[in-house]
Amino acid sequence: MLISNDQNCLCGLEEPYRDCCQPFHRGEKIPLTAEKLMRSRFVAYEYRLTDYLLKTWHNETRPETIEYTDNMHWTQLSVNGRKKGRKKDSEGWVTFVAHYSIGKQAGFLHEKSYFKKNSEGYWQYVDGEFKN
Repeated sequence: MLISNDQNCLCGLEEPYRDCCQPFHRGEKIPLTAEKLMRSRFVAYEYRLTDYLLKTWHNETRPETIEYTDNMHWTQLSVNGRKKGRKKDSEGWVTFVAHYSIGKQAGFLHEKSYFKKNSEGYWQYVDGEFKN
């Protein structure tokens, strides 16, 4: 997949990818909030950045590998809530709606994700609860 550094980042913050999530994906910066980590993981799923996804997944729940659905594309992200998850916090929750398409069919995932900081102080995804 061709990733354009100049186009707005898919995470929804209306910044160019090169200034938004790309530095996280390249390991040049770390997300300082749970929301930023969640946004960067959303983009990483679209770009299939498996190493980044596994690295940012908490070791208590991290899978061995990640399987992707053929022809699935993540198209839009809307964050509708957050609790804690700031720089000074050690845990946090982010509620979001992630839109996707598979071929000509569209759908969405509504989730409340839980994040914790690891022993080195980096945010990691623990698990999520699907919403209706």
